[in-house]
Amino acid sequence: MAAQTSLPTLIRKKRDGERLEEEEIQSFVRGVTDGSAQQGQIGAMLMAIRLRGMDAGETLALTRAMAGSGRALAWPPAWRGRLVDKHSTGGVGDKVSLALAPALAACGCKVPMISGRGLGHTGGTLDKLEAIPGFRVTQSPEEMQSILERVGCCIVGQSEELAPADRVLYSLRDVTATVDSLPLITASILSKKAAEQLSALVLDVKFGSAALYPTLESARELARSLVEVGEQLGIRTAAVLSRMDEPLGRCVGNSLEVLEALECLDGGGPPDLRELVTTLGGLLLWQCGLAGDAEQGRARLGGALDDGSALGAFEAMLGAQGVPPATAHRLCTGTPPQRRQVLGQARVCEELPAPGEGWVQAVEALPLARVLHELGAGRTRAGDPLNPRVGAELLVGTGEHLQEGQPWLRLHHEGALGAEGRRALQAALRLGPAPPPAAPPRLAQTILPPAATGSTP
Repeated sequence: MAAQTSLPTLIRKKRDGERLEEEEIQSFVRGVTDGSAQQGQIGAMLMAIRLRGMDAGETLALTRAMAGSGRALAWPPAWRGRLVDKHSTGGVGDKVSLALAPALAACGCKVPMISGRGLGHTGGTLDKLEAIPGFRVTQSPEEMQSILERVGCCIVGQSEELAPADRVLYSLRDVTATVDSLPLITASILSKKAAEQLSALVLDVKFGSAALYPTLESARELARSLVEVGEQLGIRTAAVLSRMDEPLGRCVGNSLEVLEALECLDGGGPPDLRELVTTLGGLLLWQCGLAGDAEQGRARLGGALDDGSALGAFEAMLGAQGVPPATAHRLCTGTPPQRRQVLGQARVCEELPAPGEGWVQAVEALPLARVLHELGAGRTRAGDPLNPRVGAELLVGTGEHLQEGQPWLRLHHEGALGAEGRRALQAALRLGPAPPPAAPPRLAQTILPPAATGSTP
Protein backbone atom coordinates (compact mmCIF):
# COMPACT_ATOMS: atom_id res chain seq x y z
CA MET A 1 0.00 0.00 0.00
CA ALA A 2 1.33 3.48 -0.94
CA ALA A 3 0.91 4.86 2.58
CA GLN A 4 3.39 2.22 3.81
CA THR A 5 6.06 3.03 1.22
CA SER A 6 9.30 3.90 2.98
CA LEU A 7 10.36 7.54 3.00
CA PRO A 8 13.68 6.86 1.21
CA THR A 9 11.67 5.25 -1.60
CA LEU A 10 9.47 8.35 -1.89
CA ILE A 11 12.50 10.64 -1.87
CA ARG A 12 14.15 8.53 -4.58
CA LYS A 13 10.96 8.62 -6.65
CA LYS A 14 10.72 12.41 -6.58
CA ARG A 15 14.50 12.77 -7.01
CA ASP A 16 14.22 10.81 -10.25
CA GLY A 17 11.44 13.07 -11.53
CA GLU A 18 8.50 10.76 -10.97
CA ARG A 19 5.06 11.88 -9.84
CA LEU A 20 4.04 11.22 -6.23
CA GLU A 21 0.55 9.86 -5.57
CA GLU A 22 -1.76 11.57 -3.08
CA GLU A 23 -1.36 8.71 -0.55
CA GLU A 24 2.43 8.99 -0.81
CA ILE A 25 2.34 12.73 -0.18
CA GLN A 26 0.06 12.14 2.82
CA SER A 27 2.54 9.58 4.14
CA PHE A 28 5.40 12.08 3.87
CA VAL A 29 3.42 14.81 5.65
CA ARG A 30 2.41 12.37 8.40
CA GLY A 31 6.09 11.61 8.99
CA VAL A 32 6.85 15.34 9.16
CA THR A 33 4.04 15.93 11.69
CA ASP A 34 4.56 12.93 13.99
CA GLY A 35 8.35 13.26 14.03
CA SER A 36 9.09 9.88 12.43
CA ALA A 37 10.74 11.56 9.43
CA GLN A 38 14.33 12.58 10.14
CA GLN A 39 15.39 16.15 9.38
CA GLY A 40 17.85 14.91 6.76
CA GLN A 41 15.04 13.03 5.01
CA ILE A 42 12.73 16.05 5.09
CA GLY A 43 15.51 18.24 3.70
CA ALA A 44 16.20 15.72 0.93
CA MET A 45 12.52 15.64 -0.06
CA LEU A 46 12.33 19.46 -0.06
CA MET A 47 15.34 19.62 -2.37
CA ALA A 48 13.88 16.92 -4.64
CA ILE A 49 10.65 18.95 -4.89
CA ARG A 50 12.65 22.14 -5.50
CA LEU A 51 14.66 20.59 -8.33
CA ARG A 52 12.02 18.34 -9.92
CA GLY A 53 8.90 20.38 -9.23
CA MET A 54 5.33 19.20 -8.66
CA ASP A 55 2.37 19.26 -11.01
CA ALA A 56 -0.91 20.93 -10.01
CA GLY A 57 -2.33 17.68 -8.64
CA GLU A 58 0.71 17.01 -6.45
CA THR A 59 0.70 20.61 -5.19
CA LEU A 60 -2.99 20.33 -4.30
CA ALA A 61 -2.38 17.01 -2.50
CA LEU A 62 0.55 18.52 -0.55
CA THR A 63 -1.55 21.54 0.44
CA ARG A 64 -4.46 19.35 1.59
CA ALA A 65 -2.17 17.06 3.58
CA MET A 66 -0.48 20.01 5.31
CA ALA A 67 -3.86 21.65 6.07
CA GLY A 68 -5.07 18.34 7.49
CA SER A 69 -2.00 17.91 9.71
CA GLY A 70 -3.67 19.91 12.50
CA ARG A 71 -6.91 21.46 13.62
CA ALA A 72 -9.32 23.21 11.24
CA LEU A 73 -11.09 26.29 12.53
CA ALA A 74 -14.88 26.00 12.79
CA TRP A 75 -17.28 28.90 12.41
CA PRO A 76 -21.06 29.45 12.86
CA PRO A 77 -23.02 28.37 9.74
CA ALA A 78 -24.46 31.90 9.45
CA TRP A 79 -20.99 33.19 8.53
CA ARG A 80 -20.69 30.92 5.49
CA GLY A 81 -19.79 32.93 2.41
CA ARG A 82 -18.53 35.94 4.42
CA LEU A 83 -15.25 34.57 5.86
CA VAL A 84 -12.35 36.27 4.10
CA ASP A 85 -8.61 36.82 4.44
CA LYS A 86 -5.70 38.35 2.57
CA HIS A 87 -2.08 37.26 2.20
CA SER A 88 0.87 39.32 1.02
CA THR A 89 4.18 37.84 -0.10
CA GLY A 90 5.95 40.67 1.77
CA GLY A 91 7.38 44.06 1.03
CA VAL A 92 8.68 47.33 2.46
CA GLY A 93 6.16 49.65 4.08
CA ASP A 94 3.33 47.15 3.58
CA LYS A 95 0.77 48.10 6.23
CA VAL A 96 -2.24 47.09 4.10
CA SER A 97 -3.65 44.52 6.55
CA LEU A 98 -4.01 47.09 9.33
CA ALA A 99 -6.47 49.10 7.25
CA LEU A 100 -8.00 46.29 5.17
CA ALA A 101 -9.20 43.95 7.94
CA PRO A 102 -11.31 46.55 9.80
CA ALA A 103 -12.62 48.04 6.54
CA LEU A 104 -13.84 44.60 5.44
CA ALA A 105 -15.44 44.06 8.86
CA ALA A 106 -17.23 47.40 8.50
CA CYS A 107 -18.63 46.12 5.15
CA GLY A 108 -20.09 42.95 6.71
CA CYS A 109 -17.28 40.40 6.32
CA LYS A 110 -15.79 38.19 9.01
CA VAL A 111 -12.00 38.46 8.85
CA PRO A 112 -9.98 35.87 10.86
CA MET A 113 -6.66 37.25 9.62
CA ILE A 114 -3.71 35.04 10.51
CA SER A 115 -0.51 37.01 9.95
CA GLY A 116 3.22 36.64 10.36
CA ARG A 117 6.26 38.39 11.75
CA GLY A 118 8.92 40.24 9.82
CA LEU A 119 12.10 38.46 8.80
CA GLY A 120 14.97 39.96 6.83
CA HIS A 121 14.07 43.25 5.15
CA THR A 122 10.28 42.68 5.07
CA GLY A 123 8.06 43.91 7.88
CA GLY A 124 5.50 41.73 9.66
CA THR A 125 1.91 42.70 10.44
CA LEU A 126 2.13 41.21 13.95
CA ASP A 127 5.20 43.33 14.75
CA LYS A 128 3.41 46.49 13.64
CA LEU A 129 0.40 45.74 15.86
CA GLU A 130 2.63 44.89 18.82
CA ALA A 131 3.96 48.46 18.60
CA ILE A 132 0.57 49.36 20.15
CA PRO A 133 0.75 49.01 23.97
CA GLY A 134 -1.19 45.97 25.18
CA PHE A 135 -2.01 44.41 21.78
CA ARG A 136 -2.10 40.62 22.07
CA VAL A 137 -1.53 38.62 18.88
CA THR A 138 -1.97 35.23 20.57
CA GLN A 139 -5.65 34.24 20.59
CA SER A 140 -7.18 30.77 20.87
CA PRO A 141 -9.70 29.68 18.19
CA GLU A 142 -12.46 30.24 20.76
CA GLU A 143 -11.21 33.76 21.48
CA MET A 144 -10.99 34.45 17.74
CA GLN A 145 -14.64 33.46 17.29
CA SER A 146 -15.70 35.68 20.20
CA ILE A 147 -13.82 38.66 18.71
CA LEU A 148 -15.31 38.04 15.26
CA GLU A 149 -18.81 37.94 16.74
CA ARG A 150 -18.31 41.30 18.47
CA VAL A 151 -16.00 43.16 16.08
CA GLY A 152 -15.93 41.34 12.73
CA CYS A 153 -12.14 41.09 12.45
CA CYS A 154 -9.06 39.96 14.34
CA ILE A 155 -5.39 39.83 13.40
CA VAL A 156 -3.54 37.01 15.15
CA GLY A 157 -0.48 34.79 14.94
CA GLN A 158 -0.58 31.21 13.72
CA SER A 159 -1.64 28.86 16.52
CA GLU A 160 0.33 25.75 17.39
CA GLU A 161 -2.62 23.61 16.27
CA LEU A 162 -2.98 25.10 12.78
CA ALA A 163 -1.10 23.27 9.97
CA PRO A 164 1.78 22.07 12.20
CA ALA A 165 3.45 20.37 9.21
CA ASP A 166 3.91 23.81 7.66
CA ARG A 167 5.86 25.07 10.67
CA VAL A 168 8.35 22.20 10.31
CA LEU A 169 8.73 22.57 6.55
CA TYR A 170 8.87 26.38 6.69
CA SER A 171 11.77 26.35 9.16
CA LEU A 172 13.71 23.83 7.06
CA ARG A 173 13.13 25.55 3.71
CA ASP A 174 15.27 28.48 4.80
CA VAL A 175 18.28 26.35 5.81
CA THR A 176 18.01 24.02 2.78
CA ALA A 177 17.85 26.78 0.10
CA THR A 178 14.38 25.68 -1.02
CA VAL A 179 12.52 28.91 -0.11
CA ASP A 180 11.84 29.76 -3.76
CA SER A 181 10.12 26.48 -4.69
CA LEU A 182 6.74 27.25 -6.32
CA PRO A 183 4.85 24.17 -5.02
CA LEU A 184 6.33 24.59 -1.52
CA ILE A 185 5.37 28.29 -1.37
CA THR A 186 1.88 27.51 -2.68
CA ALA A 187 1.32 24.72 -0.15
CA SER A 188 2.72 26.77 2.73
CA ILE A 189 0.46 29.77 2.10
CA LEU A 190 -2.71 27.87 1.23
CA SER A 191 -2.51 25.11 3.86
CA LYS A 192 -2.93 27.74 6.58
CA LYS A 193 -5.75 29.44 4.67
CA ALA A 194 -7.51 26.11 4.08
CA ALA A 195 -7.33 25.39 7.82
CA GLU A 196 -9.04 28.75 8.41
CA GLN A 197 -12.09 27.45 6.49
CA LEU A 198 -12.29 30.62 4.38
CA SER A 199 -14.94 31.53 1.85
CA ALA A 200 -12.71 33.90 -0.14
CA LEU A 201 -9.06 34.86 -0.27
CA VAL A 202 -7.15 37.62 -2.03
CA LEU A 203 -3.38 37.46 -2.53
CA ASP A 204 -1.04 40.40 -2.95
CA VAL A 205 1.87 38.90 -4.90
CA LYS A 206 4.68 41.44 -5.05
CA PHE A 207 7.46 41.68 -7.61
CA GLY A 208 10.46 43.93 -8.04
CA SER A 209 13.83 44.65 -6.45
CA ALA A 210 12.53 44.47 -2.85
CA ALA A 211 10.20 41.48 -3.37
CA LEU A 212 10.61 37.70 -3.20
CA TYR A 213 10.11 37.59 -6.97
CA PRO A 214 12.11 40.10 -9.03
CA THR A 215 10.07 39.91 -12.25
CA LEU A 216 6.42 40.20 -13.20
CA GLU A 217 6.63 36.85 -15.01
CA SER A 218 7.86 34.93 -11.94
CA ALA A 219 5.25 36.60 -9.71
CA ARG A 220 2.53 35.78 -12.23
CA GLU A 221 3.53 32.11 -12.17
CA LEU A 222 3.15 32.00 -8.37
CA ALA A 223 -0.14 33.93 -8.48
CA ARG A 224 -1.61 31.50 -11.01
CA SER A 225 -0.52 28.52 -8.92
CA LEU A 226 -2.11 30.04 -5.80
CA VAL A 227 -5.37 30.92 -7.55
CA GLU A 228 -5.66 27.49 -9.20
CA VAL A 229 -4.98 25.51 -6.01
CA GLY A 230 -7.08 27.87 -3.89
CA GLU A 231 -10.08 27.34 -6.14
CA GLN A 232 -9.62 23.55 -6.01
CA LEU A 233 -9.67 23.82 -2.20
CA GLY A 234 -13.10 25.44 -2.46
CA ILE A 235 -11.88 28.96 -1.65
CA ARG A 236 -12.84 31.76 -4.05
CA THR A 237 -9.35 33.07 -4.80
CA ALA A 238 -7.93 36.05 -6.66
CA ALA A 239 -4.46 37.60 -6.81
CA VAL A 240 -3.15 41.09 -7.49
CA LEU A 241 0.38 41.57 -8.83
CA SER A 242 1.89 44.72 -7.29
CA ARG A 243 5.28 46.39 -7.75
CA MET A 244 7.74 46.52 -4.85
CA ASP A 245 10.69 48.62 -6.01
CA GLU A 246 9.83 51.63 -3.83
CA PRO A 247 8.24 51.58 -0.36
CA LEU A 248 4.46 51.39 -0.15
CA GLY A 249 3.27 54.72 1.22
CA ARG A 250 5.69 57.16 2.82
CA CYS A 251 6.55 55.39 6.11
CA VAL A 252 8.71 52.35 6.91
CA GLY A 253 9.08 50.98 10.45
CA ASN A 254 6.51 49.46 12.79
CA SER A 255 5.23 52.45 14.80
CA LEU A 256 5.36 54.82 11.83
CA GLU A 257 3.41 52.33 9.70
CA VAL A 258 0.69 52.09 12.35
CA LEU A 259 0.35 55.89 12.18
CA GLU A 260 0.14 55.80 8.38
CA ALA A 261 -2.46 53.01 8.48
CA LEU A 262 -4.51 55.24 10.81
CA GLU A 263 -4.33 58.02 8.20
CA CYS A 264 -5.75 55.56 5.65
CA LEU A 265 -8.49 54.55 8.12
CA ASP A 266 -9.26 58.28 8.51
CA GLY A 267 -10.00 58.47 4.77
CA GLY A 268 -6.61 59.98 3.92
CA GLY A 269 -3.05 58.69 3.75
CA PRO A 270 -0.87 58.06 0.68
CA PRO A 271 -2.82 57.38 -2.54
CA ASP A 272 -0.84 54.22 -3.37
CA LEU A 273 -1.74 52.67 0.02
CA ARG A 274 -5.42 53.50 -0.38
CA GLU A 275 -5.42 52.13 -3.94
CA LEU A 276 -4.04 48.76 -2.82
CA VAL A 277 -6.35 48.52 0.22
CA THR A 278 -9.48 49.30 -1.82
CA THR A 279 -8.46 47.07 -4.75
CA LEU A 280 -7.82 44.02 -2.55
CA GLY A 281 -10.91 44.70 -0.46
CA GLY A 282 -13.08 45.32 -3.51
CA LEU A 283 -12.14 41.91 -4.93
CA LEU A 284 -13.08 40.20 -1.64
CA LEU A 285 -16.44 42.01 -1.39
CA TRP A 286 -17.22 40.93 -4.96
CA GLN A 287 -16.12 37.33 -4.28
CA CYS A 288 -18.43 37.30 -1.23
CA GLY A 289 -21.42 38.62 -3.13
CA LEU A 290 -21.40 41.87 -1.12
CA ALA A 291 -20.74 43.85 -4.31
CA GLY A 292 -21.88 43.38 -7.91
CA ASP A 293 -18.32 43.54 -9.26
CA ALA A 294 -14.81 44.39 -8.11
CA GLU A 295 -15.21 48.09 -8.93
CA GLN A 296 -18.39 48.36 -6.86
CA GLY A 297 -16.60 46.55 -4.06
CA ARG A 298 -13.72 49.00 -4.27
CA ALA A 299 -16.09 51.95 -3.96
CA ARG A 300 -17.89 50.36 -1.00
CA LEU A 301 -14.64 49.68 0.81
CA GLY A 302 -13.49 53.24 0.14
CA GLY A 303 -16.74 54.43 1.69
CA ALA A 304 -15.95 52.51 4.89
CA LEU A 305 -12.58 54.29 5.05
CA ASP A 306 -14.21 57.68 4.50
CA ASP A 307 -17.22 57.44 6.82
CA GLY A 308 -15.33 56.37 9.97
CA SER A 309 -16.81 52.85 10.18
CA ALA A 310 -13.46 51.17 9.34
CA LEU A 311 -11.68 53.25 11.99
CA GLY A 312 -14.39 52.31 14.49
CA ALA A 313 -13.86 48.62 13.72
CA PHE A 314 -10.10 49.05 14.17
CA GLU A 315 -10.59 50.68 17.58
CA ALA A 316 -12.95 47.86 18.61
CA MET A 317 -10.42 45.24 17.44
CA LEU A 318 -7.66 46.87 19.49
CA GLY A 319 -9.88 46.77 22.59
CA ALA A 320 -10.85 43.15 21.96
CA GLN A 321 -7.19 42.14 21.62
CA GLY A 322 -5.92 43.62 24.85
CA VAL A 323 -5.32 47.33 24.25
CA PRO A 324 -6.74 49.41 27.14
CA PRO A 325 -9.89 51.21 25.85
CA ALA A 326 -8.51 54.66 26.70
CA THR A 327 -5.29 53.89 24.77
CA ALA A 328 -7.23 52.56 21.76
CA HIS A 329 -9.49 55.62 21.75
CA ARG A 330 -6.60 58.07 22.03
CA LEU A 331 -4.74 56.32 19.21
CA CYS A 332 -7.76 56.25 16.90
CA THR A 333 -9.22 59.70 17.59
CA GLY A 334 -6.24 61.73 18.79
CA THR A 335 -4.21 64.34 16.95
CA PRO A 336 -0.97 63.21 15.24
CA PRO A 337 1.15 64.28 18.25
CA GLN A 338 -1.20 62.41 20.61
CA ARG A 339 -0.97 59.31 18.44
CA ARG A 340 2.84 59.49 18.42
CA GLN A 341 2.79 59.85 22.20
CA VAL A 342 0.81 56.61 22.54
CA LEU A 343 3.35 54.65 20.47
CA GLY A 344 6.49 56.36 21.75
CA GLN A 345 9.31 57.88 19.73
CA ALA A 346 12.93 57.04 19.02
CA ARG A 347 15.63 59.02 20.81
CA VAL A 348 16.94 60.63 17.60
CA CYS A 349 14.85 62.20 14.83
CA GLU A 350 16.96 63.68 12.03
CA GLU A 351 16.47 64.72 8.41
CA LEU A 352 18.83 63.73 5.62
CA PRO A 353 19.68 66.46 3.07
CA ALA A 354 19.72 65.76 -0.65
CA PRO A 355 23.33 65.31 -1.82
CA GLY A 356 22.67 67.34 -4.97
CA GLU A 357 20.03 69.04 -7.07
CA GLY A 358 17.82 67.02 -9.42
CA TRP A 359 14.58 65.22 -10.13
CA VAL A 360 13.71 62.20 -8.00
CA GLN A 361 13.86 59.16 -10.30
CA ALA A 362 13.15 56.67 -7.50
CA VAL A 363 13.62 55.97 -3.80
CA GLU A 364 14.77 52.36 -3.67
CA ALA A 365 13.04 50.28 -1.01
CA LEU A 366 15.66 47.58 -0.47
CA PRO A 367 18.67 49.67 0.67
CA LEU A 368 16.36 51.77 2.86
CA ALA A 369 14.91 48.67 4.51
CA ARG A 370 18.37 47.14 5.02
CA VAL A 371 19.66 50.20 6.88
CA LEU A 372 16.55 50.30 9.08
CA HIS A 373 17.03 46.58 9.74
CA GLU A 374 20.59 47.26 10.94
CA LEU A 375 19.27 50.06 13.18
CA GLY A 376 16.96 47.60 14.94
CA ALA A 377 13.69 47.81 12.98
CA GLY A 378 13.90 44.20 11.77
CA ARG A 379 15.18 40.79 12.77
CA THR A 380 17.66 38.37 11.18
CA ARG A 381 16.40 35.24 12.96
CA ALA A 382 12.99 34.32 14.27
CA GLY A 383 12.69 35.39 17.87
CA ASP A 384 15.17 38.27 17.64
CA PRO A 385 13.93 41.44 19.42
CA LEU A 386 13.24 44.58 17.41
CA ASN A 387 12.65 48.27 18.11
CA PRO A 388 9.22 49.39 16.87
CA ARG A 389 10.16 53.08 17.07
CA VAL A 390 12.97 52.84 14.48
CA GLY A 391 11.82 53.90 11.03
CA ALA A 392 11.86 56.43 8.22
CA GLU A 393 9.47 58.87 6.60
CA LEU A 394 9.92 59.78 2.95
CA LEU A 395 9.59 63.55 2.53
CA VAL A 396 9.67 63.40 -1.29
CA GLY A 397 8.27 61.15 -4.00
CA THR A 398 9.23 60.11 -7.52
CA GLY A 399 8.88 62.97 -9.98
CA GLU A 400 9.53 65.76 -7.47
CA HIS A 401 12.37 68.26 -7.84
CA LEU A 402 14.94 68.58 -5.04
CA GLN A 403 17.41 71.34 -4.28
CA GLU A 404 20.81 70.40 -2.87
CA GLY A 405 20.54 70.27 0.92
CA GLN A 406 16.75 69.99 0.93
CA PRO A 407 15.55 67.30 3.39
CA TRP A 408 14.32 64.16 1.64
CA LEU A 409 14.15 61.59 4.49
CA ARG A 410 13.24 61.83 8.18
CA LEU A 411 14.97 59.11 10.14
CA HIS A 412 13.95 57.84 13.60
CA HIS A 413 16.65 55.86 15.43
CA GLU A 414 18.44 55.39 18.73
CA GLY A 415 21.74 57.00 17.73
CA ALA A 416 23.41 54.04 16.01
CA LEU A 417 23.49 55.44 12.44
CA GLY A 418 27.07 55.50 11.17
CA ALA A 419 28.76 56.80 8.04
CA GLU A 420 28.21 53.57 6.11
CA GLY A 421 24.48 53.63 6.84
CA ARG A 422 24.25 57.26 5.74
CA ARG A 423 26.00 56.44 2.47
CA ALA A 424 23.61 53.53 1.86
CA LEU A 425 20.58 55.74 2.52
CA GLN A 426 21.82 58.48 0.19
CA ALA A 427 22.41 55.84 -2.49
CA ALA A 428 18.73 54.82 -2.18
CA LEU A 429 17.77 58.28 -3.46
CA ARG A 430 18.19 58.30 -7.23
CA LEU A 431 18.32 61.79 -8.75
CA GLY A 432 18.44 62.77 -12.43
CA PRO A 433 18.75 65.96 -14.48
CA ALA A 434 15.22 65.66 -15.94
CA PRO A 435 11.81 64.48 -14.72
CA PRO A 436 11.48 60.67 -14.88
CA PRO A 437 9.18 59.01 -17.42
CA ALA A 438 5.70 58.24 -16.17
CA ALA A 439 5.91 55.39 -13.68
CA PRO A 440 4.07 52.18 -14.55
CA PRO A 441 1.04 51.51 -12.34
CA ARG A 442 1.87 49.91 -8.98
CA LEU A 443 -0.88 47.34 -9.54
CA ALA A 444 0.19 45.50 -12.67
CA GLN A 445 -2.41 42.75 -13.07
CA THR A 446 -5.31 40.94 -11.41
CA ILE A 447 -5.37 37.13 -11.70
CA LEU A 448 -8.80 35.52 -11.44
CA PRO A 449 -9.82 31.89 -11.83
CA PRO A 450 -10.69 30.95 -15.43
CA ALA A 451 -14.42 30.80 -14.71
CA ALA A 452 -14.53 34.36 -13.33
CA THR A 453 -14.91 37.50 -15.42
CA GLY A 454 -13.26 40.86 -15.08
CA SER A 455 -9.61 39.75 -15.18
CA THR A 456 -7.22 42.36 -16.51
CA PRO A 457 -4.83 41.20 -19.25
